[in-house]
Amino acid sequence: MTQHVAPPLVLIPESAPFNPDQRAWLSGYFAALLGPAVEGATALGAGEAPGGPALADNGDAPWHDPSMGLDDRMAMAKDRSEPQKLMAAMAQQDCGQCGYNCADYANAIFLRKEERLNLCQPGGKETLRMLKKLEAEFGTAAPAGAAAPASDEAPKADAQVGPYGLCRENPAEAVFLSRRRLNAPGGEKETWHIEIDLTGTGIDYVVGDSLGLFPANAPALADAVIAELGARPERVIATKLGEKTLRDHLLTNYSLGAAPDGLFQLLSLLTSGAQRKKAQALSAGEDPDGDSAYLDVLGALHKFPGARPDAEVFLEALDELQPRLYSISSSPKADPGRVSLTVDAVRYSHRSRLRLGVASTHLGERLAETATVKVYLQKAHGFGLPDKPETPVIMVGPGTGIAPFRAFLRERAAIKAPGKNWLFFGHQRQASDFFYRDELNGLKDQGVLTRLSLAWSRDGGEKTYVQDRMRENGRELWRWLEEGAHFYVCGDAKRMAKDVERAIIDVAASHGGKSPEEAVAYLASLKKANRYQADVY
Repeated sequence: MTQHVAPPLVLIPESAPFNPDQRAWLSGYFAALLGPAVEGATALGAGEAPGGPALADNGDAPWHDPSMGLDDRMAMAKDRSEPQKLMAAMAQQDCGQCGYNCADYANAIFLRKEERLNLCQPGGKETLRMLKKLEAEFGTAAPAGAAAPASDEAPKADAQVGPYGLCRENPAEAVFLSRRRLNAPGGEKETWHIEIDLTGTGIDYVVGDSLGLFPANAPALADAVIAELGARPERVIATKLGEKTLRDHLLTNYSLGAAPDGLFQLLSLLTSGAQRKKAQALSAGEDPDGDSAYLDVLGALHKFPGARPDAEVFLEALDELQPRLYSISSSPKADPGRVSLTVDAVRYSHRSRLRLGVASTHLGERLAETATVKVYLQKAHGFGLPDKPETPVIMVGPGTGIAPFRAFLRERAAIKAPGKNWLFFGHQRQASDFFYRDELNGLKDQGVLTRLSLAWSRDGGEKTYVQDRMRENGRELWRWLEEGAHFYVCGDAKRMAKDVERAIIDVAASHGGKSPEEAVAYLASLKKANRYQADVY
């Protein structure tokens, strides 16, 4: 009897920027992720779960705007399907830190291919709470085509692991090479140019991609938490993340940042009276004392000094330490075998305690040269140079938003692309915060950087931002756009990117003779044609 074998699914087209092995793995991954929903399919797209509601899709998601607040997003999705509501709860950045984009993460949760609800790093506790609320509202019935929920008694199959260095589940070990301070003396910021050796990692990136990095917590913070618990740092504890000492768990496995709701739930069981009510309120997302935004894990222990859980139970109440993504600021053609990042070190004081950004200070001060660091490649979603090297590009990247545009410029210089390049860069003060000054001026002298427009918010009496420079140069900016220029923005999603969009609309109205409605439609047309691309966070 002849056995008929169905042809393999082709979910990742051959035109995608992956080699055959990567394409095959990604096709298998998405086939396993969506299961029966893709049977017989030839392309990954929107649709319905078998016998169920419409799955989430960026093309039908008016809430897919990272500057929009959660309440507004949920209001827009109130009459939509369950997967679409789950998508609306995400931070809408499509950053990839969760291992998906927003729509695919929502679909994976709905189809029960993904159990973890805490992967949306930009959305944080706000997104996590909404996802939990939605799951409670949806009930426990499994959607058609969904995977059966895992039993606590049955052993779980190992998660499918992707190629080495190309997904967060299978990071590569790279070598930290160096750091160089980008700020001159007198600056209020601390920004570093980071170099990492990719030899042996299998990572083959293109400009526009990001690098995922697994950080470690500050040893002083881990030791302070252990001391507050009254526990032994050398105690060996087995958790779902492996068997390590308590100290090693707190250094590399668990987040010591924002205190999770589960920790407050645990602390509420170890207190009574007013303290118990306060812990319960914090676990429900309330803010009884107006300090919840500043309560990290150590702060939570300080707030409830009588509650000291066992170390093993304490670890179970913490969130896993998540990787961080950084826009790559180098070009593989100009910088073969290595990758560079542009990183702001986060430091601030609250109530006499110094708080540190876990990944930024890990890179900025704690990693020793030649030390290894776990990294993986996060491919860009719709953010990259035009296919035609003669196409003009306009780049807006204040602060560390300059990172991908340094990569763009180095790439275009390396391939001798004839297209014009215009960079808008800004920061606080020119004397201390003009990142890559000599390099950018050198690119101008070489004719690679056609125009450089600078904005300094703390020099002079009036604050000047990149969007102000766009309006000042509106006539020339409009001429570039009419010539077919591609427009890029990188940086803050909540304010800056939205201000830049408003500036484009103003330029289209002032110099393109468009009505307000036509100017808004013009921006939408740029996005639809992939001539407006954003890398925001």
